[in-house]
Amino acid sequence: MKGSTAYSSIQKRGLHIGLLPEMAAAVNPSTPISLDHDLDVLPEAGRRLTVAQYAEHVDDLAARLWAAGVRPDERVVIYKTAGADHWMLACAVSRIGAVVVNLSPALDPATVSVLLERVERPTLLTDEAKFDLLAEVPLADLTRRVITSAGERPGAIALSGLAGAPRVKPVVRPIDEAAVITHTSGTTGIPKLVVHTPRTQGIRLLPQWRLLSLMRKKETVAIHVPFVHSRMVAAMSLALLRQYPVLLMRETDPAIVAEQFLRHRPGFIEALPNSLMEWEGIAEDPRMPFGTVKVFSSTFDAIHPGTMSKLLKASSRRGALFFQIYGQSEVGPAVGRAYFRHSAHKANGRCVGWQMPLGAAKVRVVSRDGERPTEHNPGRIEVAWPGLAKTYFGEQERYDDNRKGQWWGTGDVGYFTRFGCLHMLDREVDMIPGVRSSLEIEDVVLSKLDELSELVVVQGRNSEPVPVICTVDDRPLDLARWRAAVADFPQLADPVQIPQAELPRTATLKVQRLALARRFDQQPQERA
Repeated sequence: MKGSTAYSSIQKRGLHIGLLPEMAAAVNPSTPISLDHDLDVLPEAGRRLTVAQYAEHVDDLAARLWAAGVRPDERVVIYKTAGADHWMLACAVSRIGAVVVNLSPALDPATVSVLLERVERPTLLTDEAKFDLLAEVPLADLTRRVITSAGERPGAIALSGLAGAPRVKPVVRPIDEAAVITHTSGTTGIPKLVVHTPRTQGIRLLPQWRLLSLMRKKETVAIHVPFVHSRMVAAMSLALLRQYPVLLMRETDPAIVAEQFLRHRPGFIEALPNSLMEWEGIAEDPRMPFGTVKVFSSTFDAIHPGTMSKLLKASSRRGALFFQIYGQSEVGPAVGRAYFRHSAHKANGRCVGWQMPLGAAKVRVVSRDGERPTEHNPGRIEVAWPGLAKTYFGEQERYDDNRKGQWWGTGDVGYFTRFGCLHMLDREVDMIPGVRSSLEIEDVVLSKLDELSELVVVQGRNSEPVPVICTVDDRPLDLARWRAAVADFPQLADPVQIPQAELPRTATLKVQRLALARRFDQQPQERA
């Protein structure tokens, strides 16, 4: 089965991640999959696999899970230390017809406890470190069984003890039933559990399949996104279907990342916006770790134009581009836009892109006050297409409240320009009186002050816009330079400087703006 044929099959029958490695191996068994870390569940596997070996490991782990008692239709919560084996285990769970529930390793025990209860006595697949972290959680009451992917713990079934279990035939889930459950970022409280079906997962590949078509050769795709995220399903699926060598990355340290890029010379990088910001410094490395990159791609959150410009200038490839996708776990890719080397620095960071053609999502902006949505009176952004997530697990009413017929409310506000570009100005819950767009202020000021590593504008205790800043190496802020940079934004309060390590973040490294704003109600403000 050729890659294009496999893709066509997925569009008809849905995306089943438990079958994906085997499908990819049937097309080209020698396609390499490289890691920048060891697999906790299979440490002996090493850091360089072929897709055939990867498929064999998935089949082996599926057999072990079956031997542990997991059966079709069960929900299996995977909550373990971050690593590429998370996705391998998710494929194994899917392969025997169970429902994967991915929880971020960044979640605290109290949140995990709430989500385990919501999922209604699932199997918990964890490891030593996370099992110990959950010591105060009543796992016996909340779960059907506990399985450890690495190490052993009393009362838990160790996968290591089930090596050699008889292989089992794959079980294919119905195309419109839950297959993979991921969670939202939790920027406003307990995360919601987003239900994806084989149909919705397959549909979401369409716009991104075309993006990868820009790569004429089988170049390495470097993937640095949370292994638990719905985005990982799409990124890994597309790379395998198109037979691209894959580099799965966990490390974030710029020095380590530079070495990996120099060793593997990727032509395509998919990464979090905040990771790319952290890697800006290696763009100056004379060894040119970004030199071979043809396409940078990012989703999750808008990225600052200055970051895109630095990365593109660090590539020596003709026609290098940065493709930004705007979307959410609930909707998948909604709009997209390409930026190029000579113009990225001049881009309006609020322009998140145009609707993609041929079967992709539809987007509209709905008035909040009866007046036409404009730049100065933004409306609510809504998305419609068959790729919408099916529901929130255990919170159907909450899902229904956010959906009007075919249209899903993203929670963002913005407007369309006369050229059809969608401008996203803010999350509706983050809007501040007297501020057109906090994100726009952040884009502009960050482009002027290289010493800033992060800037977040939040609402203060008196509804004033407070700029919270972090600097490179936590150096003191030069107030004269700051005042010059924010001269066009007189409504801003004095800046508050905090160490970057103190920024509250989600699993995808988004700043939890409401949590940050609450600091001003709980302690005296420390002005820079």
